[in-house]
Amino acid sequence: MSQKMLLIDHHPGGGADCLHVAEAGVPTPAADEVLIRVAYAGVNRPDVLQRSGNYPPPADASPYLGLEVSGEVVAVGAAVHGLQVGAHICALTPGGGYAEYCCAPAAHCLPVPSGLSLLQAAALPENYFTVWTNLFERGRLLPGETVLVHGGSSGIGLTAIQLASQFGARVLATAGSEAKLQACRDAGASRAINYREEDFAEVVRGQTEGKGVNLILDMVGGSYLQRNIDALAVEGRLVQIAFLEGSQAELNVMPIMLKRLTFTGSTLRARPAAEKAAIAGALQAQVWPLLSAGRCLPVIHSTFPLYEAAQAHTLMESSRHIGKIMLEINP
Repeated sequence: MSQKMLLIDHHPGGGADCLHVAEAGVPTPAADEVLIRVAYAGVNRPDVLQRSGNYPPPADASPYLGLEVSGEVVAVGAAVHGLQVGAHICALTPGGGYAEYCCAPAAHCLPVPSGLSLLQAAALPENYFTVWTNLFERGRLLPGETVLVHGGSSGIGLTAIQLASQFGARVLATAGSEAKLQACRDAGASRAINYREEDFAEVVRGQTEGKGVNLILDMVGGSYLQRNIDALAVEGRLVQIAFLEGSQAELNVMPIMLKRLTFTGSTLRARPAAEKAAIAGALQAQVWPLLSAGRCLPVIHSTFPLYEAAQAHTLMESSRHIGKIMLEINP
């Protein structure tokens, strides 16, 4: 194996045009890591934030972009058991996925579900880890409940709609065009709400006989915060996973008290390695069988070669896509 590899560098940071192909040494896996020859890598909003200087990686993470990959294990650390050289896997990475080779903790790697391609597998980790822990662990979604998913046509949104529907919940979702609304319906939403033309809080009241929804998964923030709280039912839960409109807003918290609401949220990257490993275990037990049965599959909008990473980021920032944007590296 060559000791050099190609990767995408974004330093010193800025717009999408700062992304460029560079050469670096192939990383060496730590004792608990594996080295992956990357086939595909997913493009995610945190990559855009990191590139622009608004989401610095943790001190112990790779300085390069790329939080999820699929590929072949080509080396294993001394403490790794159960993963062999030659295995085809997908992995949640600590960065560095936009590269020909990438290291990832073995505990954050999952087998490629039966019947899925390496392209599909690379579209799984970031979205499915995020949705599982926030919808079912933090949000405590139960069969028979109603959930509102904002940003329904995004990779996160479509994953949330599919998994919530599969586990017996009723799903409402917001999106901004007819094509995106149809994608939400196709994924399992019983009502798709055009946020450009409708007030989602009013639609929620109409769809729930005035009771409100049990759970909201939100990545917008800003002006949505108060309306989210108003749209929740008694004992409802608001789970915040991003802030496309910003993290600050004037808020009337009285409904939180009167309706006994829970307002929580999380980010994935900063969580301890053991917690990510636990999420991986839950996914393999609860979700991987569904994927192998052809259900809850990732929706892939487009795939770019590695050297067109800038075009992939431009598309991400335009929000014209439906589902995942991917990079092809060593297919």
